[in-house]
Amino acid sequence: MMETERLVLPTPDPLDLPLRALELGCTGRWELLNVPGAPESTLPHGLPPCAPDLQQEAEQLFLSSPAWLPLHGVEHSARKWQRKMDPWSLLAALGAPVPSDLQAQRHPTTGQILGYKEVLLENTNLSATTSLSLRRPPGPASQSLWGNPTQYPFWPGGMDEPSITDLSTREEAEEEIDFEKDLLTVPPGFKKGVDFAPKDHSAPAPGLLSLSRLLEPLDLGGGDEDESEAVGQPGGAQRDVVSAPPCSAPLARASSLEDLVLKEASTAVAPREPPKPPPQEEWAIPVDVTSPVGDFYRLIPQPAFQWAFEPDVFQKQAILHLERHDSVFVAAHTSAGKTVVAEYAIALAQKHMTRTIYTSPIKALSNQKFRDFRNTFGDVGLLTGDVQLHPEASCLIMTTEILRSMLYSGSDVIRDLEWVIFDEVHYINDAERGVVWEEVLIMLPDHVSIILLSATVPNALEFADWIGRLKRRQIYVISTVARPVPLEHYLFTGNSPKTQGELFLLLDSRGSFHTKGYYAAVEAKKERMSKHAQTFGAKQPTNQGGPAQDRGVYLSLLASLRAREQLPVVVFTFSRGRCDEQASGLTSLDLTTSSEKSEIHLFLQRCLARLRGSDRQLPQVLHMSELLHRGLGVHHSGILPILKEIVEMLFSRGLVKVLFATETFAMGVNMPARTVVFDSMRKHDGSTFRDLLPGEYVQMAGRAGRRGLDPTGTVILLCKGRVPEMADLHRMMMGKPSQLQSQFRLTYTMILNLLRVDALRVEDMMKRSFSEFPSRKDSKAHEQALAELTKRLGALEEPDVTGQLVDLPEYYSWGEELTETRSLIQRRIMESVNGLKSLSVGRVVVVKSREHHNALGVILQVSSTSTSRVFTTLVLCDKPMSEDPQQKGPASPDVPYPDDLVGFKLFLPEGPCDHTVAKLQPGDVAAITTKVLRVNGEKILEDFSKRQQPKFKKDPPSAAVTTAVQELLRLAQAHLAGPPTLDPVNDLQLKDVSVVEGGLRARKLEELIRGAQCVHSPRFPAQYVKLRERMQIQKEMERLRFLLSDQSLLLLPEYHQRVEVLRTLGYVDEAGTVKLAGRVACAMSSHELLLTELMFDNALSALRPEEIAALLSGLVCQSPGDPGDQLPSTLKQGVERVQAVAKRIGEVQVACGLNQTVEEFVGELNFGLVEVVYEWARGMVSSWGVGPWGWPAGQGGATQACPIQSPPRFPHSLSPSWQGSLGPPRAWWCAASSAWLRCVAHFEGRPVWWASLC
Repeated sequence: MMETERLVLPTPDPLDLPLRALELGCTGRWELLNVPGAPESTLPHGLPPCAPDLQQEAEQLFLSSPAWLPLHGVEHSARKWQRKMDPWSLLAALGAPVPSDLQAQRHPTTGQILGYKEVLLENTNLSATTSLSLRRPPGPASQSLWGNPTQYPFWPGGMDEPSITDLSTREEAEEEIDFEKDLLTVPPGFKKGVDFAPKDHSAPAPGLLSLSRLLEPLDLGGGDEDESEAVGQPGGAQRDVVSAPPCSAPLARASSLEDLVLKEASTAVAPREPPKPPPQEEWAIPVDVTSPVGDFYRLIPQPAFQWAFEPDVFQKQAILHLERHDSVFVAAHTSAGKTVVAEYAIALAQKHMTRTIYTSPIKALSNQKFRDFRNTFGDVGLLTGDVQLHPEASCLIMTTEILRSMLYSGSDVIRDLEWVIFDEVHYINDAERGVVWEEVLIMLPDHVSIILLSATVPNALEFADWIGRLKRRQIYVISTVARPVPLEHYLFTGNSPKTQGELFLLLDSRGSFHTKGYYAAVEAKKERMSKHAQTFGAKQPTNQGGPAQDRGVYLSLLASLRAREQLPVVVFTFSRGRCDEQASGLTSLDLTTSSEKSEIHLFLQRCLARLRGSDRQLPQVLHMSELLHRGLGVHHSGILPILKEIVEMLFSRGLVKVLFATETFAMGVNMPARTVVFDSMRKHDGSTFRDLLPGEYVQMAGRAGRRGLDPTGTVILLCKGRVPEMADLHRMMMGKPSQLQSQFRLTYTMILNLLRVDALRVEDMMKRSFSEFPSRKDSKAHEQALAELTKRLGALEEPDVTGQLVDLPEYYSWGEELTETRSLIQRRIMESVNGLKSLSVGRVVVVKSREHHNALGVILQVSSTSTSRVFTTLVLCDKPMSEDPQQKGPASPDVPYPDDLVGFKLFLPEGPCDHTVAKLQPGDVAAITTKVLRVNGEKILEDFSKRQQPKFKKDPPSAAVTTAVQELLRLAQAHLAGPPTLDPVNDLQLKDVSVVEGGLRARKLEELIRGAQCVHSPRFPAQYVKLRERMQIQKEMERLRFLLSDQSLLLLPEYHQRVEVLRTLGYVDEAGTVKLAGRVACAMSSHELLLTELMFDNALSALRPEEIAALLSGLVCQSPGDPGDQLPSTLKQGVERVQAVAKRIGEVQVACGLNQTVEEFVGELNFGLVEVVYEWARGMVSSWGVGPWGWPAGQGGATQACPIQSPPRFPHSLSPSWQGSLGPPRAWWCAASSAWLRCVAHFEGRPVWWASLC
């Protein structure tokens, strides 16, 4: 037994044997040692010690104990603060807001306190960064004026503010919530969340708590019939209730989380009724201003403001509505007295201890209103981009862009606001800035009343209706009937003292156009031109003369006006350069007296004392002073702001006799003159030269005539060259003003400001814009129609589509698609040249319109209108049995069979055949046949027209008519299934892809329709009618849903493209949450993406203030130009860096689908002023031999005006309020902010910074 269990030892490894090798010298001999402990060297003392293994040492030092490495030392890279022990701070804790309060219960008659009761408080945890409610606590005092980009705006007026019920039922209206499957697991901004998917078990283990078991005892409304019906309506998933054991039944769903806890078993909660439509659908109410207001002082015994004059009827009507806190739209003629309405609103707000905001489109108007209102009311402030005066005042005057910024930033000024006055509302037509008006009107809270002041516009009621529906309040429209001071319009053709009397009346004060005066002006001009040709030879006349000719024209004109005592005069010139040239050419004139010169001199000294000593010697200041002493003035955007105000104030005092101005002077500036002169009737609008529009002409001409001083105002149009055409003059002087049109567009600032607020959507902003008003004003009617169609659809009987009728739905859809395809092909034919050529006189066509269905007709005459062609056609029809026009209509087949759908089943009269002559539009021609008849169209039309008269109504038709009718009837009888038609590809040579593909698809559909089986069933007609009725209702419901949905918005595709741009650049994340870069961009007023990218790239921090100013001038300069080759290297690199960033942004926009090309986006930057602004910011004086504003006009590729415009415009665009939108300070922010603040400080005190003399 022991032998069988003998232990088997493993084979030894050769490396485990106790053998070692000993090398003997260098001869290559060695000896094998098998004795343990024998020396391994032949040396007497053995081998010398050697260095340790480097690998072992590295592993020991770096892997075993790495703490000694300098990398882990924090003494050189960290700062330490000594901790201060403050145990008492542990006791300080912010408590939760008090949820309730004690309210006294008083006796209703005596007021005696009977007891107290506890009431719950709402909105106890609101803040400016979490709520849009006016009940939220105010923010810090330092942010009360401008707000903060991190604050929410107040809830826009007219928009339904979501209540607790709305928030709890919003999701239920879309779909049911499955509390087991539909719970969100990924927090906003996170990429991953918690995974609740089952792992190894499919059911809860015994003894574990289950959500379904816990909720079983509760009544979750699973058997509520009302809820089941609500869920089964269109738009939600319809489910069948199936009884099952409690243990296996799925978790029932509740309508809200509150129902899970608060629902009582014995009480059924009735669904919330939809809001009732407003009792008054007419939101724009016109006010009658023709009848006097006799009881004005009885209705308002103590008015808030009184004037030295008696207000007009329209002013009294507006004041009455202001007392009722109504919103008004005053559309009055220029100089009619619209300011009276604004003054009463300001006085009313001061009486109520509230605030008023007066907005204007331009700074010149803001400065003038600030001076006027401050002299009247005292407590008035001014807020523009470059100046803040008395921001705590009850009346604030500002531009509309400033108000928009305050609304988006949640300024606390909005809380106390009672009135917002929009002056010059017709400026909403401006393509660049008109969107600001719409944004402000949409974002204004509900408690703010609106006053709109505008020149006369033809669609005032439509615009007021939009605002009324927007704010859900009535807007009272008050318009004036006529100007208070009538105007007389003249043509002036003189150019010398001999011809200074050539002033010809063209349009008198009663509005009569004098053709006699026009032809007299033409004859005078021809006579002088013929004399000039005899003396100097023939020369082509020009509309614009040179400086010498202009000087002669103005000298003769001013001499005539001075003799007739028609000064002061405003000369509107549509070029800044020509304004300067014309004023400089009249320095030989002296229109002021010695006392007036003294007054002008003293006024100039007081005003210019604000400038530095060197700035008072600027060429523009000296030149303007000389002109003003002579009674001449210049007013345009190229003039220093302080000089413009001096000119305005001297003109209002009557010390400036002749003022050369651009059209911005007429934008609401209340400075009427006795005479207005137009240097030309043509202007450049930024893209091309064109005639003045009627609204532009009326706006500028309205400055003529001083109310109470002049019986009429004089308007003169200079004819330097040819006399303009009479039709052009008539259209300009007597045409209708331009309508108010929406200029709404999407901007990145708007999108980011709305995305950062969860309760507001960009889609809602687009829906409420004026551009969407025509399609959205009937939304309530669409909702009611949709509800009625839903009821009708539910009451319809389902069609039977079994058996042979199984392909009935496909048959119906094939027929509809075939009709749409043929209509598309026919539209392409009618839009083509060959198709229109084929529709000549004698061509037989198939007519399908409201009166005719597949009736043959022959074309008698082809005429063209301004929009399309009109085909006068003789058409077959039934002989009328009744004269009632309501009984006439096309006879269409009730149930279409394949022959009806595939071919054109032509109309055949059921009784006696008759005919008619119809004027067809291209859309009324269903098909063009190959048949052409020889007809005499003129005779047929003449005979038909004669028989329409009662005297000849019973006469028989002529032979030409009878022959044509018989030919058409014969064709209809011979081709009942449809006549041969022209092939669009082979006959008309249409190679359009849609036409070719449409033809192939039409033939395929014809084959499918012919092979349908449902038409063979005897039940086909009845079931087809049922199906058609159901499908037509569903189609109409889909149309209404589309009109009510966001998908019908015109700008929705562009919105998705811009959001994709923001997502690509990192301004928003995938969930639409605004990130850090997006919050920074919210604070920008223009070029938001470019400026934000420059800040995040830290591109400005290393530059000096003058270099920053020079680079940023490219963002605001409007005159294109080349920066030149003389720039310093830092500026060249800066320009290249800015252009590179702009190019990168442009490429992202193109990649996301926006229409703007990269070249167009980069082309918005104009660096022509870089060198000029750089040298001016350095204070350079000697390079051009004169002061900084004395540079020649062509220096740097820009005019002298651009350096004046640029510096004040970009400091407020990059205001330090950015820091509030960034949260804690960051290194890159500190660098960029300090660089920019240095630049702003460098500009302060310069002449362009003084924006107001007040």
